[in-house]
Amino acid sequence: MRVVLAEDLFLLRDGLARLLEAHGFQIAAAVESGPELTRALAELDPDVAVVDVRLPPTHTDEGLQCALRARQERPGMPVLVLSQHVEQLYARELLADGGGGVGYLLKDRVFDADQFVDAVRRVAAGGTAMDPQVIQQLLSRRGAESRPLARLTPREREVLELMAQGRTNAAIAGRLVVTERAVAKHTANIFAKLGLEVSDDDNRRVLAVLAYLDHGRE
Repeated sequence: MRVVLAEDLFLLRDGLARLLEAHGFQIAAAVESGPELTRALAELDPDVAVVDVRLPPTHTDEGLQCALRARQERPGMPVLVLSQHVEQLYARELLADGGGGVGYLLKDRVFDADQFVDAVRRVAAGGTAMDPQVIQQLLSRRGAESRPLARLTPREREVLELMAQGRTNAAIAGRLVVTERAVAKHTANIFAKLGLEVSDDDNRRVLAVLAYLDHGRE
C-alpha cells in the first residue's frame, strides 16, 4: 500500500515513515510543505495520504487544503489528517463531500502504533477514522431538543459515536457486547431519524457522521 506522508517536523516525519514501513506500507513520498504535497499527490496517485493540517509556507491549514483539492481532482482519494488540536471545522470539511476514505486524528494518537496504523488502513479501505477526543467534545456540546440528534436514544447516540470513529457494525457489536443484528437495527433507526433515505449515490454512514459533526458546531 503506497503512502504519501506530509509533515514539516523532520523527526516526526521520519518516525511516521519508519512506523508505516514496519507495518508493510510503502512510502511513495515524505514531504514537508504544501507545494511538495500537491505535486506528490498529483504525480504519485497514492493509496492513502497522511497529512499534517499545518504545513509551510502558510503554517495555517495548508496541508488540509492541499488534501481537499486533491480529493476534488480525484474523488474519494483516501486522506488521513493529523492535527495538534481538536478543530471540529477540519473534520467537517473532510466529510463535506459525502464520500468515505477520510480520517482526523490528533498527533498524540500516533504514539499508539496499533491505533494509528489501524486508522491508516481503515481510511485507505474507504472508511472513516475520527479521533475519540473529537467525538467527546461533540458529546459535551448541548443542542436544542428540537434538533434531529435529540430524537436519538442514548444507545443510538452511542452507536453513532462509534460510527463516527469509523467502526463497522461488527466492531460496534463487539464494543457494546450486543449482536450485529441489534446494531443494524440501531443504525437503521439512526438513518430514519436523521432523514437519510436509501440512495445509490450517498454513503449514509458518512452523512450520519456529518450530521453529528454539524450538531457539535451548533
